[in-house]
Amino acid sequence: FYRMKRKYLSALLMGTLTVASMSTFTSCKDYDDDISNLQGQIDKLASADELAAKVSELQSLISSNKSDISSLQSELAKKTTLDEVKAELEKYAEKQYVDDAVATLDAAVKAQGGDITALQAAVKAAQDAADKAAADAKKANDDIQEMLETLATKAEVEEVKKAAKAALKESQKKFVAKLASYADCYINDAFGTAHRAHASTALIAEYFPNDKMFGYVMEGEIKAIDRVLNNPEHPVTAIIGGAKVSSKIGIIEHLFDAVDNMIIGGGMVYTFIKAQGGKIGKSLCEDDQMELALNIMKKAEEKGVKLFLSKEVVIADAFSNDANTKICLNNEIPDEWEGVDAAPSTLATWEEVIMQSKTILWNGPVGVFEIPAFAKGTNRVAEMLAKATEAGAFTLVGGGDSVAAVTQMGFANKVSYVSTGGGAMLEYLEGKVLPGIAAIRK
Repeated sequence: FYRMKRKYLSALLMGTLTVASMSTFTSCKDYDDDISNLQGQIDKLASADELAAKVSELQSLISSNKSDISSLQSELAKKTTLDEVKAELEKYAEKQYVDDAVATLDAAVKAQGGDITALQAAVKAAQDAADKAAADAKKANDDIQEMLETLATKAEVEEVKKAAKAALKESQKKFVAKLASYADCYINDAFGTAHRAHASTALIAEYFPNDKMFGYVMEGEIKAIDRVLNNPEHPVTAIIGGAKVSSKIGIIEHLFDAVDNMIIGGGMVYTFIKAQGGKIGKSLCEDDQMELALNIMKKAEEKGVKLFLSKEVVIADAFSNDANTKICLNNEIPDEWEGVDAAPSTLATWEEVIMQSKTILWNGPVGVFEIPAFAKGTNRVAEMLAKATEAGAFTLVGGGDSVAAVTQMGFANKVSYVSTGGGAMLEYLEGKVLPGIAAIRK
């Protein structure tokens, strides 16, 4: 320590940043040149983060005589006057090496109001900031490492999926080739799977470029939907029901180019009502789809499509067949009550629209169809379609509950066409190209 040059001891005691860095000085020995260079950089630092980075460099250079300097630090922390500090320093260095350092310290303390404790507090605050910066840096590094490990795991999973998919495609090719070898022609009569690119419905058709066709059921489904979408007799009315707007948005938007009227019923109505500021009690609502609902209403207006919502609804105090029920406006549903069906006045309005239409598409229930007490509206719509068909309208019914309603009411043979396509019908109504159909038309 006695070999320490005057400029180092002076730097050790000048200003907050320099004194703060003193806690990292564990030895000086033969590192004068390196330390001098780093110390000069530290004097120019403007932030605790920068200090922490340089401290790390100092720590890598200085590694011995830790106990001597630590002892000095400990003793200095106990002093409260300049004389006490000077006396403590003189125990560790010859007097001529201390004079300039004490003068520098004296100026620093005076700037702090003559109280060395204020300087010590500033030093501690700077060191705490440096420690926090180091801890934050370590945490950031750990977080990055964890993220990289997660990404590596995901990449491995994706590679496995990719390999499995490639293996599946290869096995499909072999299966299709074998299957095709047994036949002279190919007929696809499975409309319900037309939206899936299966080996036996989409890939196999390539083996029969001139000998492939639709079956009667498949052909009937396609013609019925195409009649509504592409060549309808106007006025055209679509009745869209069900629980969620999100599951029917594709159909609704695509149908705007084909229909004149759109009736929206079922649980999805309440998302539209709440989006407009109405009270819906505890009715089903997709809060994250409310902006979408408003956009649908705007698009309908822009396209000239008349939109009919359930203006009056049947509400219940429980989701049960024996619940108490009453009728109210769709935007005035009391708390703890929920909308469960279309009210008679609403059904009467819908009937006027339906009976004036020449082409009608129905997809989805207008109430909680699985509970008998709340299935009256859906059953009434089935009656309306049978009546409209008898009057000369073309009527297409699709979707599980809608088909169930016309079947239970005995009207399956009293509407123009009942689609059993399920998901395939929905995607076709959305305007999507179905692989099973495209393979035959190719």
